[in-house]
Amino acid sequence: MMATITYPSHLLSASSHLRTTTSKTALGLYSHSIQGPEQRSPHYLKAGSSHLGVKLNGVFQKTRLNISCAINMAAGQSGDPEKINFDHLMNKARKIWDRSPQPIKSFPWKRALENFIQLILDLFVMVVKYLCVPLLAVSSLSEMSYCAHQKKLFLVPIPLLIGIVVAGVVKETALELSPLLKDAEVPWHLIVTAIVFTLIKLPGPYYPYWGRIFIPHLANGVLWRTLLFAFS
Repeated sequence: MMATITYPSHLLSASSHLRTTTSKTALGLYSHSIQGPEQRSPHYLKAGSSHLGVKLNGVFQKTRLNISCAINMAAGQSGDPEKINFDHLMNKARKIWDRSPQPIKSFPWKRALENFIQLILDLFVMVVKYLCVPLLAVSSLSEMSYCAHQKKLFLVPIPLLIGIVVAGVVKETALELSPLLKDAEVPWHLIVTAIVFTLIKLPGPYYPYWGRIFIPHLANGVLWRTLLFAFS
């Protein structure tokens, strides 16, 4: 047979009270942890939002400061080196010019530059003249073949002779208006005449029927006479 142990009544009541208190505390903690944002106290929500706002404000101010510093550094580095390099080059050139001997300083550099430019222009005009001869010959043959196809080849000499006369008149008029053109190293009046009548000649296929017959050959007469003036 087993013996029955009897505890005092005050020990039993204290144990029961401790068990009840522990259970309530655990339930309170659990319920507080599972509460959502909407069930928390306003004081807790206000403190959390204030703390978050302070953090975001600090991050934004730090980012703005970094961007401003980067922009200032970029602006300071973009213009200063170029100015310094240009000033450095100017100082170097001035020092070299000051140390150069007197014959170099007294050399007519401006006149040499003008002669160099004039030489380049003369070469350009010479090349253009020799290139215009085959181009004008090919285009004239093409326009004569069109007239032959239209059975109007016998009319070609008429606008051609008129163009030759017009070129002579234009040249004499330009020389009367500006006598300096006679001694000019670059015949600007001939260049202008050639450009104008080339622009008249180019739209030849788009003229009306009789315009395609007469206008291109009139321009050819002016251009051939102008080339003859340029070579003479």
